[in-house]
Amino acid sequence: MPSKQYSAYLAALLAALLLPGCAVFRGDAAAQPAQRDETTRRGPADMPPADPAFDIRVEVADDDLRALVERHNELQRYRAVADLEESELARLLVLAERDVRNLLGTEGYFSPDVKLRREAASAGARPVIVIAIAPGEATTVRKVDIAFEGDIAATADAGARAQRTGIVDGWRLPEGRRFTQDRWSGAKTDALRQLVERRYPRGQVGYSVADVDAPQAQAALTVRLDSGPPFFLGPSVVRGAERYPDWLPERLSWLAPGDVYDQKKLVEAQQRLAGSGYYDSAYISIDPEGDPAATPVTYAVTEARRHKLQLGLGYSTDGGPRVSLEHRDNTVFGTSWRAETKLNLDQKAPLLQTELTSLPDAEGWRKAVFARHMRQDDGSLVTTSQTVKVGLAKLTERYDRNFYLQYDHASVTGAASVDAPAALVGDGAAVSANYSWTGRYFDTLPTPTRGFGVQADVGAGMTLLGERKPFARLNGRALGLLPVGDGGSRLAMRGELGAILAPDSARLPGTYLFRTGGDTTVRGYAYRSIGIPLGANPSGGDWIGPGRYLAVGSVEWQRPILQDRFPGLLEHTLFIDVGGVANRIGDLRPHWGMGTGVRLISPVGPMELSVAYGLKSKQFRLHMTVGFVF
Repeated sequence: MPSKQYSAYLAALLAALLLPGCAVFRGDAAAQPAQRDETTRRGPADMPPADPAFDIRVEVADDDLRALVERHNELQRYRAVADLEESELARLLVLAERDVRNLLGTEGYFSPDVKLRREAASAGARPVIVIAIAPGEATTVRKVDIAFEGDIAATADAGARAQRTGIVDGWRLPEGRRFTQDRWSGAKTDALRQLVERRYPRGQVGYSVADVDAPQAQAALTVRLDSGPPFFLGPSVVRGAERYPDWLPERLSWLAPGDVYDQKKLVEAQQRLAGSGYYDSAYISIDPEGDPAATPVTYAVTEARRHKLQLGLGYSTDGGPRVSLEHRDNTVFGTSWRAETKLNLDQKAPLLQTELTSLPDAEGWRKAVFARHMRQDDGSLVTTSQTVKVGLAKLTERYDRNFYLQYDHASVTGAASVDAPAALVGDGAAVSANYSWTGRYFDTLPTPTRGFGVQADVGAGMTLLGERKPFARLNGRALGLLPVGDGGSRLAMRGELGAILAPDSARLPGTYLFRTGGDTTVRGYAYRSIGIPLGANPSGGDWIGPGRYLAVGSVEWQRPILQDRFPGLLEHTLFIDVGGVANRIGDLRPHWGMGTGVRLISPVGPMELSVAYGLKSKQFRLHMTVGFVF
C-alpha cells in the first residue's frame, strides 16, 4: 500500500479511536439512536476543529431539518482528517447519504431525495461538501391500535376501566399527526407512565411497532401494554422514628391498608408528612416485587425538632404592616400533645392565641383546646374579645369535620358614643355547641384550576350577659372554578351566607355577628367596613356595627397572560364583588365592587394584587392576597 494512502487510513483509524461513536465502529446510525444521542452530546461535531479539511453546506428549505443535518451528519467527524484520499472521501459520501436518510427518517421523512456532491475549491479556500435534500412528503399516522394485557384487560373494576380509557384518550400521537421518532417514543413513555402510576407498578410495554408505508407516507402504530397484577397497600414499615410514635406517619399520611396503589397519593402523603411539623422530610415507597395483594409500605422519615420559633414580617392592605411570632412545641409538658402559640401585631387585628392538639387516634380524630385574645379595630368601634374552644377535629384528603364547645366574650369600646343598644354593637357573651364541615373537591392544591369547595357551620347556644336568650348561628360558603375555553381561562365563583336566629334583645358577642369588606370578601371597600350604620361619626362617615345576616357573592375571570415569556406564571383577573349585612333579611342592600388584578402563580399558591372601585364608597382601593385557603 502506498505510504500516502497508508497515512490516510492510519489517520482515519486514529480518528475513529479518538472520536467515540465513529461510524467505522458503530454500524448503521438508525439502528442505534441511543448511541447517536450520547455521541452528539460529547463528540467533536459540537466542537469543530480549528482548521477543518472541508466545509459542509446543507441545502433544504426546512430550517429545522437543516439544523438537524448540520449538527448530526457523519461527515462532521472526518473534517479533522486533512489527507483523505479521493477514494476514501467517495466512500464516506456514500455512507453519509445513508446517514442523512436515517436522520430524516427520525423526523418522519422516509422517501427523501438526498444528493451529496463536492464543489471544487477556489484558490486558498477549503473544498465544500454540499448535501442537497428534497425531504418529500412527511409521514402521518394512519392508524393507532392500543391494546391491553393482564389484569387491566380483564377486570370489571370501574377504576381500572377508567384508567384504561384515560390511556387511550390521552395517547399523544393520534391519527393524522405527523410521525417522528421522538413523538413515537414519547407517546409510548407517557402511556406507560399512566399505566404504572396507579394500580399497576409492574406494568410494561409488551410489544410495539411502527409500520411505515414510505411510498404512501403513512404509519400504522401498534402498542400492547401489559399491566401485570393490581397492587394494594399492606402493612407499614417506619424507619427513622425516635422522638415521635412509629405509628404516626401512617395516620398523618391518610394512607390505609387495602388502598389501591396510587403514586400520586404517595407523593401527596410525603408532602403532608413534611408539612405536618413532625417531620423535616419523608419518603414513602412500596416494594414492586412484594405481594400485590398487600405490599408493604415503607416510610423513611427525618424527624423535626421538638421546638420551632418563627418570626414573620408582612403587610396586607387590610391590616397594614404586621409582625408575627410563632412558637411550636411538639411534646408540650412532656406529653404527646402539641402546643402552637402565636402573637400577631398589626394595626387592625392584633391577637395572642394558643392551641393544644393531641395526636390523631386510629380513626383520625384529634382533641383540641383553643384560646385567643384579640382586638379588632374597625375604624369606628374597637372590639376586644376572648374566645375559648374545646372539641374534636378530623382532617382528611377531601373533607374536614369539627365538633366543639365555644365560649366568647366581647367588649366594645366607643359603644357609649353610639345611640344604639349593646345588643346591636356586639357587646356581649355567649356559649355554644357547634359543628363545622368542609369539603374540598379541587383538581390540585395549592393552585387549583377546576373543582369546588363547600363549607357549612351550624351552632346553637345561650347568651350570658343581661337576660339569657337562646340563639342559633348558620354560616355557609362555597367556591367553584369552571374552565372556559381551551386557553386555560376559568371563572371563579364564590358566595357566602350567614344568619343569626335570636331575639332582638339577645346580647351576642361581636365575634358571632357578621361584617364584611376587604381583600377576601368585597373588594373596593375597607376591611369590615360593610355592616350596620349606627349613626353619624363626628370624625366623618357613620358608626358601623355588626349585623345578624350576611350575603356575599363574587364572579372573577382568570386568564393566563405572557405565556410565551413566562409560561404558567402570570394571570390577569377581572371581577365583580357584591355583599351586604343587615339585622333583617329584607334590609340587605348590595355593596358593589369591581376591578382588575394580576396573579403570580407561586409554589405556595397564587399571589394577587388588584385594584377595585366601590360603587357605594366611591373609592379605589388596592388589595393584596397570598395563597389559597378553603
